[in-house]
Amino acid sequence: MNRDARLVAALTALAGLRLIAGALLPLSADEAYYWLWSRHLAAGYFDHPPAIAFVIRAGTLLFGDTAFGVRIGSILLSFAAGWFVWRAAAIVSASEKAGAWACLFFNLTLLVSVEALAATPDAPSIATSAAVFWALAKVGESNDGRWWLAVGAASGLALLSKYTGLFLGVGILVWLMARQRRWLATPWPYLGGALALVLFAPNLLWNASHGWETFAFQLGRITSGSLTARFLFEFLGAQLLLASPFVLLLGVLTLAGAPDRPGRALIASLLWPSIAYFVIHSLHDRVQGNWPCFLYPVLAAAAADAVVRRDWQGIKARLALWSSKLAAPVAAALLVAGYAQALVGVVPMGRKDPLARLLAVGMPQVTATLDALRLRQHAGAILTTDYATTGWFAFYDKAPVVQLGEDYRWDSAPVASPALFARPALYVAELRRDRADVVRAYFGKVTLVARIDRERGGIPIAHYVVYRVEGPRTPAGGHQP
Repeated sequence: MNRDARLVAALTALAGLRLIAGALLPLSADEAYYWLWSRHLAAGYFDHPPAIAFVIRAGTLLFGDTAFGVRIGSILLSFAAGWFVWRAAAIVSASEKAGAWACLFFNLTLLVSVEALAATPDAPSIATSAAVFWALAKVGESNDGRWWLAVGAASGLALLSKYTGLFLGVGILVWLMARQRRWLATPWPYLGGALALVLFAPNLLWNASHGWETFAFQLGRITSGSLTARFLFEFLGAQLLLASPFVLLLGVLTLAGAPDRPGRALIASLLWPSIAYFVIHSLHDRVQGNWPCFLYPVLAAAAADAVVRRDWQGIKARLALWSSKLAAPVAAALLVAGYAQALVGVVPMGRKDPLARLLAVGMPQVTATLDALRLRQHAGAILTTDYATTGWFAFYDKAPVVQLGEDYRWDSAPVASPALFARPALYVAELRRDRADVVRAYFGKVTLVARIDRERGGIPIAHYVVYRVEGPRTPAGGHQP
């Protein structure tokens, strides 16, 4: 089998694995939360812009309210993102081989494999960021100003996906000022910027009518904690794992070299502003591992450029050679290990298994036990007090679910009908999130009736407490997402 055939086989296998995992893996709490968004579409939500809600809604219209239906939109976007990465890398490195390597590296990284599979804002963010990168590469290759309209369209969609799209805007400005100033004397970049603003306008208008709550939430993460190197090492370690060690090293080699070609200048312009911000942020607060996901299309191209570059000298030449040989197999090994643990739990870790805790492993058994308890208690609705529990029980249980508190998350959802509380209800919470004190403010009688374990292979992952509640105060309140 020649190299091209092996590449096609590898990419096909990765695509098939992503589809299978998308169908078999239970939803994470965040995925179930965003699925609830998709039931009440809006131009904005408390946590993020709205793109993921529309992506999920399209998938569930085709495949129903199933894990596959929730995720298929994200998975299809990941395939489109892979194509954008291939074409962009081929242009910036002037090499089809670099395009192929970039697509492979992109799909092998653990972060892309997880975030492009999961139905979270990261999925459309990665795809639209890849589209921005490709459109910019076409601007540089074609010298045709009309490609700035494609840049603007992709940038507007990136902002509707996640506000980290603003970092891409900074990178574009750096590229313009450093290498492409001639475009500033033409209307094209400004027309592209105007198009991005038009596409982003619905979310801006929504925020203006909601006290700018999404901006306040996201910008509130920029804290002024004390200076420490703890989070910097945590950030670097997370990216070493999520990008895989040798893909990251190849990308660093390209960034450390002089941007002596237009394509390398574009890569550096898009990566350095965001990297500088995340490093500075990590010196006083935690940078979540997924935050740089929108940079991974460009990182994959940087790594591929290091593979095809032929002017390495000394230790850089040796690093590039060995990293090129090890990047794909090591990334593949990490990826297979991650999928195996998520799908079947090859290493039984119980509550220490981060993937089992993240995903709704054992949740169908929990809801079956809860349904039997509801019958015995002559109860109707399920009450919750946190969005994670709300999402999971709304998705996996057929009983009506009402959340008390966190009203800011459910602006577009209806207030629960008082008729739901004509019968007793069951309040369910993970033990560490038990807010029976909050529930007592809404109901006259709150009685602990059961504890239910969420398990994998007989080993507890999480503990739930269940209370019977009755005697609603007027009004009982709560939203039914």
